[in-house]
Amino acid sequence: MSPDLASYDHIIVTVSGGKDGTACLLALLQAGAPVERIELWHHEVDGAGRSFMDWPSTGPYVAALARDFNLPLYRSWREGGFEREMLRDTTPTAPVVFETPDGVVRTGGQGPEGTRLRFPQVSASLSVRWCSASLKVDVADRALRGQDRFLNRRTLVVTGERAEESPARARYAAFEPHRTDTRTGTRRRRHVDHWRPVHAWSEAEVWDILKRWRVMPAYPYQAGFSRLSCAFCIFGNADQFATLKWMDANRFAKLVRYEKDFGCTIKRDRGLEQLSSEGTVFQAARSRPDLVAACLSDRPLQTVLTEDWILPAGAFGTGGGPV
Repeated sequence: MSPDLASYDHIIVTVSGGKDGTACLLALLQAGAPVERIELWHHEVDGAGRSFMDWPSTGPYVAALARDFNLPLYRSWREGGFEREMLRDTTPTAPVVFETPDGVVRTGGQGPEGTRLRFPQVSASLSVRWCSASLKVDVADRALRGQDRFLNRRTLVVTGERAEESPARARYAAFEPHRTDTRTGTRRRRHVDHWRPVHAWSEAEVWDILKRWRVMPAYPYQAGFSRLSCAFCIFGNADQFATLKWMDANRFAKLVRYEKDFGCTIKRDRGLEQLSSEGTVFQAARSRPDLVAACLSDRPLQTVLTEDWILPAGAFGTGGGPV
């Protein structure tokens, strides 16, 4: 189902710098969505601070994307980000901070005390894979619920999950009411729909729309990574962690120290040192020191538009280039 885009007062596109979220934006523009109602939302996994799990280059990429298409960008984060939440020890989850057209809002932080002292684990359960729930899902929900501009309005939330990515995502509905929807409520009514416009798309279709619009794939894709989640994503494989150890040895060592402190590895069956030893550094990264530096840089980008569009080495999960 394709919703009537002109019927919405606000169209929120969540972007991480990844190909699928960017494809959603381009699909909206291609479908003639009213540009003046579109806004980009980006969740800062590391809490708007120094990179711990995420790519330093992600923030600048998203900011340039917003400028290139003349769209407002609103960032949100949990104070202290991933590292603070991971180190929580008999303390409440930190407050959420989000940008709005009228300024910055801070909310929460008075919840029940709890302890983590471990990495999230690969799991379908968001209570186990808590990074997604705590640093993205809950942050977005608080930002929606915390702004009166969405009351008595129709809002469309657009995200980039694709069925091809996993059996779990294949079961997602392409269109449904959003978690924050209260259209049938008696007070503080919010009509919020959730649309996944690229849910049925193949990866080839995603790369094709980026190529047509001349949007440069984010640097980690060019270095051989097939996904743009956190750099040190818990779903990463041996080749990815071998490459990360080679690219960013200090951050890799910090994570290894935390594994030892917690007595709990990122992967259930082995630590990062063993995992990385089983992998091979991406040739696309090894052969391009300038590209590695770009991945690890938080310097502003002038633009993400390019006339020299090249399918990145990480396309189709090869790590070294398309086959």
